[in-house]
Amino acid sequence: MPSSVSTLTKERTEESVATPTPPPARSRLSRWGAWASVAWFLVPALVLFLVFVLAPIVVAVWTGFFKWGGIGPMDDFVGFGNYTKLFDDQVFLGDLGRGLYLILMSVLVQLPFALFTAVLLNQRLRGRAVYRMLFFAPYILSEVVTAVLFTMIFLPGAGMADHIAGFFGLEDLQGKWLADPSTVMPTLFVVMIWKYFGFHMMLFLAGLQSIPSEILEAASIDGAGAWQRFRHITLPLLGPTIRISVFLSIIGSIQLFDLVWVMTAGGPNHSSETMAIAMFQFGFKRYQVGYASAISVVLFMISLVFSLFYQRYVLRRDLSGAVTSGGDR
Repeated sequence: MPSSVSTLTKERTEESVATPTPPPARSRLSRWGAWASVAWFLVPALVLFLVFVLAPIVVAVWTGFFKWGGIGPMDDFVGFGNYTKLFDDQVFLGDLGRGLYLILMSVLVQLPFALFTAVLLNQRLRGRAVYRMLFFAPYILSEVVTAVLFTMIFLPGAGMADHIAGFFGLEDLQGKWLADPSTVMPTLFVVMIWKYFGFHMMLFLAGLQSIPSEILEAASIDGAGAWQRFRHITLPLLGPTIRISVFLSIIGSIQLFDLVWVMTAGGPNHSSETMAIAMFQFGFKRYQVGYASAISVVLFMISLVFSLFYQRYVLRRDLSGAVTSGGDR
């Protein structure tokens, strides 16, 4: 009899241990409250992303398959006809070439100039805060204000640029800055440098100030000169900042629109036209919305493919410490 009682007690104990205890109602409510908070902040952003990003992309891709003027039903399906016409258009191929010109000039001229200025302003100079403010100030101005300002500077006959050219004996340039196909792109690039180099300068300054001074002092004690310290210490440690600056500069050159539109509207004779300006011209001036949509899809694909490639092969080392998978937790 005592053994049977003990056996029954043991079985009930095992059943009580094996039976899971239901979670309290308060923990469930707190869990639902956490999910509700996530949804409260996430859903508006997702709605905005769907409405203003994904939906326009889908509409542009769909419209690119039609010959459509923007009014009435889309019933003239041409398939890839707009894209075939696009890559047979010498003007659009010129737009691609001008975009490549802006990219190369930005990477090879603007960024080294910004880096050189940042290195100078990282030294102990009197009034360096004022110089930083003056160099960064143009970036604060809107593109439209900048374009109007330089349109007045390059005004034929009365602009400051013509007076300066005459002072230095460069009369051949007078009146040609924005009116001649051979000078309009270099002139626009000068404006781009004035407008954007201060932004990249501040990026480089932030990167330079994040380099520990002890490393540079140790290299100086070991006998390394200024160029050796810059070449073997500063540049490698500044690598992530340089790569981000290159990425922003290339994307900005590909999508350049408002500065060029206000100053030249793509002229003269398409010599300063970019892909974004061609898209605007066909979509809102010539009412060839299907063709303009094809241009926008090509512009989007160029930006997307470059961004994915750059992130995968250039920024991979910089992002490896910031992105982890679930297995690494």
